[in-house]
Amino acid sequence: MDTTGQEVGRIETRLRQLGAKLDRLLAKAGEAGTEAKADYRQQIGHAKDKHAVVQSKLNAFKAANGEKWDNFKVGVETAWHDFEDAFKTLKQ
Repeated sequence: MDTTGQEVGRIETRLRQLGAKLDRLLAKAGEAGTEAKADYRQQIGHAKDKHAVVQSKLNAFKAANGEKWDNFKVGVETAWHDFEDAFKTLKQ
């Protein structure tokens, strides 16, 4: 069984990776046509907002020194799934 620290570490690592990917996608959005560019940037912005929610929930857990992961896990997982859905929409 994983420890809470390992689970949080895995989430943070994946969050950093996907955040970097979002930044690269945003840079590429400038290459798209005008109409496509606006839509694409909007979708990227939506995904970045979801990314920020996951990060803020992880930060809240870290700041809560000593509170159990179980108190935060559901919120983090829900935010993570919302972020993944937004990211998958981008890829389509």
